[in-house]
Amino acid sequence: MKKALLTLMLAGSASLSAFAWPDKPITIVVPFPPGGSTDLIARTLSNKMGEKLGGATVVVDNKPGATGTIGAQHVVRSAADGHTLFVSSLGPFVIAPHLIKVNYDALKDLDPITVVVQAPNVLVVPAASAHKSLADVIAYQKANPGKMTFASSGNGSSDHLTAELFWQQTNTSGVHIPYKGGGPVMTDLLGNQVDASFMNINTAMPQIKAGKLKPLAITSAKRSPLLPDVPTLEEGGVKDANVQSWQALAAPKGIPADVKKRLHDATLAVFKDPQVNGKLLELGFELVLNTPEQFAAFQAAEFARWQKLITARNIKAD
Repeated sequence: MKKALLTLMLAGSASLSAFAWPDKPITIVVPFPPGGSTDLIARTLSNKMGEKLGGATVVVDNKPGATGTIGAQHVVRSAADGHTLFVSSLGPFVIAPHLIKVNYDALKDLDPITVVVQAPNVLVVPAASAHKSLADVIAYQKANPGKMTFASSGNGSSDHLTAELFWQQTNTSGVHIPYKGGGPVMTDLLGNQVDASFMNINTAMPQIKAGKLKPLAITSAKRSPLLPDVPTLEEGGVKDANVQSWQALAAPKGIPADVKKRLHDATLAVFKDPQVNGKLLELGFELVLNTPEQFAAFQAAEFARWQKLITARNIKAD
């Protein structure tokens, strides 16, 4: 009798835990300024997550700095009660720890919930460029090593690492020109001040559509429905250079299992809404929405991949 009563009490306690949460506003920390891809995903989630959780208040808090690691460190130090969440691109998860000193263990101090979306990069050149194809770029670099300039949004960014991977896999060399953010990259690319960039597809698409940028290759395994005539790097003979920039949801390590499940379920419900995912697909994002276990395995593989490249290419932070 006592054992049965104890079982009922424990079951009631677990149900109460799930029922009581959230009992205050949920904050989604974004480790970058407003206006970028990460901020877009976080605000899309915050706008709809509350209603999926029974009317909870969900707000976004931008904490930029140190390639995203200031926001990551804030989340790691927050209470693991499900009221502080982290939406970020791959940088703080798998790249920044190899470039700068960080006060967290990216593989151990965050509870993975799901990779929400991913998007490839596109090799773009100004519309007036003499380069008409991927083959043109490779041939030019082989004939003129260390001459063609590739702009990126910063050392260690996805667009920078894609260029380094491209040079490694084609046995060529170019000149990396790091900027502080994607805005200046676009300005100088459109102004013919730099030769090329491996730009995120959703950033590049408006200028591609406007005829101001010319797409030569895409870094996904398959062609994008947004750019069906643009070949993949692999089609152009460049092996093992597929790159996806991704955005994921995590929490401080140790959140209750029932809370983690509710967060995962609510996130999937938000992004599986046809109105939401339709708009994201138009921007070039591909839904991932994997399990926490799949996210953890994917993060570990990405962590090792970029560590290997950063070491091999002797890449340094700004």
